[in-house]
Amino acid sequence: MKYMLMIYGAEEGWTEDERERCMLDSMAICDELAVEGKWLDSSPLHSVTTATSVRVRDGKCEVTDGPFAETTEQLGGYYIIDVPTRDEAVAIASRLPPAKKGTVEIRPLLPVPMPMPLLSEDLISLRTKETDAGKDYIVLLYAAEGAWPPEEHSAALEESIRLCHELHEQGSYRAAAPLQSPTTATCVRVRGGIQEIVDGPFPETKEQLGGYFLIHVTDLDQAIAVASKIPGARRGTAEIRPLFPLPVPHRSG
Repeated sequence: MKYMLMIYGAEEGWTEDERERCMLDSMAICDELAVEGKWLDSSPLHSVTTATSVRVRDGKCEVTDGPFAETTEQLGGYYIIDVPTRDEAVAIASRLPPAKKGTVEIRPLLPVPMPMPLLSEDLISLRTKETDAGKDYIVLLYAAEGAWPPEEHSAALEESIRLCHELHEQGSYRAAAPLQSPTTATCVRVRGGIQEIVDGPFPETKEQLGGYFLIHVTDLDQAIAVASKIPGARRGTAEIRPLFPLPVPHRSG
């Protein structure tokens, strides 16, 4: 089962030394998980001050600076892992340094009904390359629970998959996935060495994260153009955040 681990916390809650140590310790865990074949991707996100939100209403694209939600603790990074059970995902989340100061929300990925694009290289190699031709962005898709009626959701999902194939043909596709319902979420915190587990999503907001696109494009304008084509932007908000380039973790094989 594939899971997305979302790292939430207050950006001002870390000193520069703590942030550097957190990065090094997190990368060491990624190396370990990669050797075990459990790590698929991860990245810290640039500050929420770099966020751009995109909505499409009545065929018109609305673009605003800033994240979709003004909350004290913001999404600061993510991991994608492949482990057999939720309990193992919880165990990994509790080891992540940000769990000691913030919250790690665990959400299973939703299987899709159509084949996704096949990459010419594995995602790890692609994600750890920065070229003069562009950079990596994540497009986070937020919507209220039930925003898509059941009779329209399948068509919207198929449209998103077709967009993935279009982006792949353009060399802009890295990864994408819908998430299972927020009711499947589990939040993990570690305080004073004690693990705290709470069912349900972390942010108490009307619109919850429902999926993501990971893309490689020339600049923010092109990222906005991609976000405006995603069906989720028509019923919710597509938040664009630039990713940090990462070194390649050690892997088995």
